[in-house]
Amino acid sequence: MAQLGTRSLKVKIGTTEHTAAVSKVQVVAADADSDFVTFADAAAGGAVEWALEFTAAQDMATGSVWRYLWDNPGTTVAVKVNPYGNATASPAEPHYSGNVTVKVPTGVVIGGEANASTSARQTFDARWVFTAKPTEVTTGAF
Repeated sequence: MAQLGTRSLKVKIGTTEHTAAVSKVQVVAADADSDFVTFADAAAGGAVEWALEFTAAQDMATGSVWRYLWDNPGTTVAVKVNPYGNATASPAEPHYSGNVTVKVPTGVVIGGEANASTSARQTFDARWVFTAKPTEVTTGAF
């Protein structure tokens, strides 16, 4: 079985791959906040909220992740996460897809600390909630 490496993951937002602009991507699950818990939710252990969390470079150019976030808050967009970096999904190396709601993060969106490195970049962290549990994709191209 192939184990996940730290350099293979790829991510698409809409139809654009943004792998070169992100340094962290995670699909996370947490207990959902809800004032109304159904008996079905309670029997299943409680409602779950799925989210895409990521760190990306600040780049205001057209087509960047930052620009997408800035121009589209509140909209729903398809995302695809490819943890193995493989071009075609398989049962052994699946991709994961779903729809998320774009949300401008609380905190730093523009700017940051100085750094003497010529390759350092200003970044931002975002958390976009999935509309449903992501789907495991075992066939098809990334």
